[in-house]
Formats: sequence, C-alpha cells, structure tokens
Amino acid sequence: MAGATRRASASSIYRMAVVIVVAVLYNTCGVGGTRARHSTPANVREIDFGTSMKRTAAAPAPAPALPARNHAAVAVDGSAPSAQVEPSFVCATLDWWPPEKCSYGLCSWLNASLLNLDLSSPVLQHAIKAFSPLKLRLGGSLQDRILYDIGDLIKECKPFSVDSSRLFGFNGGCLPMGRWDELNIFFQSVGAQVVFGLNALYGRRGHYSSLGPWNSTNSRNFIKYTHDQGYKISAWEFGNELSGHGVGTAISAKQYAADVKELRKIIEEVYADETLPQPLLIAPDGFYDEQWTIDFFEAFEKDSPTIDVLTLHLYSLGPGVDPDLKRKILNLSYVYKEAKMFQNVKQTLQEHGPSVDAWVGEAGGAYNSGHHLVTDAFVSGFWYLDQMAMAASYGTKAYCRQSLVGGNYGLLNTTTFEPNPDYYGALLWHRLMGTKVLNTKVMDSQLLRAYAHCGKGTEGVTLLLLNFCPSTVYQVDVLTQSASVSMDARKTERMEYHLTPKDGDLTSQIVLLNGEPLQVNKQGELPLLRPKVVADSAPLLVDPLSIAFVSLPYLHVAACSLSRW
Repeated sequence: MAGATRRASASSIYRMAVVIVVAVLYNTCGVGGTRARHSTPANVREIDFGTSMKRTAAAPAPAPALPARNHAAVAVDGSAPSAQVEPSFVCATLDWWPPEKCSYGLCSWLNASLLNLDLSSPVLQHAIKAFSPLKLRLGGSLQDRILYDIGDLIKECKPFSVDSSRLFGFNGGCLPMGRWDELNIFFQSVGAQVVFGLNALYGRRGHYSSLGPWNSTNSRNFIKYTHDQGYKISAWEFGNELSGHGVGTAISAKQYAADVKELRKIIEEVYADETLPQPLLIAPDGFYDEQWTIDFFEAFEKDSPTIDVLTLHLYSLGPGVDPDLKRKILNLSYVYKEAKMFQNVKQTLQEHGPSVDAWVGEAGGAYNSGHHLVTDAFVSGFWYLDQMAMAASYGTKAYCRQSLVGGNYGLLNTTTFEPNPDYYGALLWHRLMGTKVLNTKVMDSQLLRAYAHCGKGTEGVTLLLLNFCPSTVYQVDVLTQSASVSMDARKTERMEYHLTPKDGDLTSQIVLLNGEPLQVNKQGELPLLRPKVVADSAPLLVDPLSIAFVSLPYLHVAACSLSRW
C-alpha cells in the first residue's frame, strides 16, 4: 500500500539493495590499503555495535593474482543518536589580515580583511545567503591588536602598519564604528550569525607571556555600542590562541579565568534589558592543552558559570609551505590522530565542564595561509569533510573553517569570491546532514571513510562517503540493526551527490557534481545542486578519490524519528 511501512531486518535491507558491494578496479586498495583478497559478499546476520560485527559468509573462492574483489559494508546504528550538533554546525571565519600579510613570500590576503572586504559583491552575498544562516566567526591572530574606536583609549586607534618587531609583524589595528555599522548591515542582509572575537590583550604588559589583568574598558564600550545599535551577536569570544603555550604570547589559566569572569559580568549587565538575546561567552579559541584547560575550569568557584563553549583550533597538516601537503591529506594517519584529541576534549568537558559545549573555532588544514592548489582545490575536501564529520561524531557542536575568504584556504576565491571546491562540500553538508549523528562503522576497508546523520528535516538517513583509494570503485552495503522502510514507490529512490575534480586533477579548483561543473552565473548566483536520483535497487558506486553525499529518505530508523527526539 502506498505510504505504508514495514519493519526490516539487516538482511532484508541487504536484499532490497539499500547498499553497496565493493567493485575493485585495480587491486591496490584492500583492507588497510594492502592487496585485496577475493571474496564473495557476506550475508550479514547480526550487527553488534557494542562489540564487533558478526556475520557468516560463503567460503571464499581461490584467490586470483589480479584483479580482486572486496566486500565493504557501512553499518549504521539507528537505535539512537550518538551525538547531536547545532543546526548551524557549518561555520566560516573572516580575519583581520591586511594586504601586506605574506607567508613564504606569497601575499594571499589582498582585500579579504574585515576592514576592506567588498561587501557589495553579489557573489559574496549569494554565497553566504545560501546557508541561511551561516555562522561567521570574526577574528584571528590580529584580533588581540584591534582597538575599537569608541570612548577613551589608552593609545591612539591607528590602522595596521608593517612592523617586524611587533607581534605577528604589525603595529596598530583599529576598527572604526562606521565600518562596524557597515559590517552589521551586511550581516543582517545575508542572514549571518555573528561570533566576534574580542581583544584579550588590551592593557596587559609583557610579550612572550602577557602579564597582569585585562583592561576591559574598550571592550565594554564596544559591546555596549553594539547592543545599543541593535546588532545581534551570537557569541562574544575572548582572545585568540593565548591558551596553553600560546602563539606569540600566552596568558595563564588562572588569569584567563579571572578575565572571563569580568567579561561575563559585562555581558550580563549590558544585555540585562532583554531587548536582545544574551550572546554566548566562548573561549579560549586556541590549540588544545589539556592541563591548561583543567586549570582554567578549576579556577572557577563551584557551581559558578564558566564559559558556554570551549573553542579549539586545528591545523593538523602542518605549515602551508610543505611541498608534501597533498600526500598528507590522503594519508589517513593524519586523520586518525585528531580522533584522540576530540576524545580527550570530550572527556575533559565531562569531568570539568559538563555544561560546556565544544566548537572547532578555527581549522584551515595547513597554517600560515594554506597552500595554493591544495587547500583551495578539490583534494582539500578529503581532510575538511572528514575532519568536520569526525568532530560531529564526538559531539562537537560547530566547526569553523579558516577562512570564508582570504589566504589560500578560503571557501571562496580571494579576488572573485567564486566558490572553491570545499564551499560546495560545506553547502551540501549544510543542506543534507541533520543535527543527529549516527554511529557508523566501515567493515573490511580502511580507505573508505563513512559517516551518517539523520537527514535534514526528514526521518531518513544521509551518508557522507569519502574514497581515499586511487584505484578502487567501492559499492558498499548499508546495514542497520532494524529500520522501517517506506514501501511507497515514490519514496524508495535515493539521491546521490558525487563530487569529483575536473579532468581527474586533484589540484583542480573546479569541482564536478555528478559530472557537471559547478560555477556561478554572470549575476553571481550559485548553480543548482541537483542530485542523481537512483532506484534503491541500483548499486551505489563511489569512484576512486571521490566524495559522495547519499540521501536515503526512505530508510527510517528510530534515532531519526521526528516525534521521538
């Protein structure tokens, strides 16, 4: 009957071909990346997420020399969400770097600063509006040098100027209130959620270790001006990379906690009239240092408010100048090492800040502005989408990409604002991946990475599949413990979004969606992201070195019930 559903076991779903079996083209990407064995697909009898996957299989045929076939299955636990993220999980940053900012002799920031960004660009406007909303974190290395041109200041508010003797090679730094007005009018028009990073070094002394308390006067005046103008701020962030050993300089955990208490008091006082929602207080927006973080939380009195969000920075690929960066991105050892960090953060918060969420406040893959034709090209999607999905799987509520525009790791081109490949990956995530994360395991292949979320606004499931193997087409069975499968013929089709590089070149800045190039039109409007609609009985093939989002709207699991959760 149309619209009816029935309960289906894992083997039933297997028979209905909700899944894929591995078709190995060239026998180089077997289990763990070694030579593949010849085997026949297993009939999965039971899936036990608490211990290991159990199955019975027919006896394998004699192993031929070449080629071989592997069976890979993606097992999704749909009994309950394993984690949950914010609806505006996808986030991007806007920085303060002036045009004179250069890394390794390359000057890649141009007019991408908050101070000189062309807010009238239709391409930029359409790119942000497409997310409705996009969380924008305003900050970066120079935020702790920025003065806000309002009220009495301890020194003159001057524009940035090159000075190699100063922190990060610049002196000055000034945000005029006229520019702040322009930015907020723009943010309101494109529907952005604004996270603003405050200057946490104002009034301190010292260089490599910043001493003394924070002078909050300038930030207080700025926060009050922002509130009185009616500008909505999602969160006020305190400082940038000043925790732990810091970058350039650092603040002790005890002093940082004292300053956060002062900022909390300011926010509560300014927003006490309730004319605007009270923003979150987030910190420290630095590289994770476990002991510093523990000391920070222990500096607060018992049951007193600390921060709302612990924000972290990640640059797991090292410096952008590294000529081996592309190989690093495709080396899963760099993927796996971040899992331990996410686990440690989760455990630290459970023990010392149980009411505090975690965000990745800045992640650009490779620091010092990234690497042209790597972190702004198709290959970048393998670290970006995988790390973003991994963060979500550990309950990280939001993930901010460095940058929206600027450097060689922007989601948008620095001069034209046309989207780079990772922009489309981020947009597909935002449109397809819901807030509920499902525990997912890949069987028999370490070079196929898979993640699952409840579909956005549906009771179905959406998969993210990343094929790190250069020579294997994967066709993978999606297995669940139990599910309701829609029997309405109109609802038993899946939607596939396959991302590949133009001409098979991983360094291409043009990405293909189901074989068609994605490019803006003359009016700066984004292309439609049309899926490939496929019957559930057809095999799902993931090409070598490609990325796919797969929407299974008919696969209903308990975790994704709109009424239950």
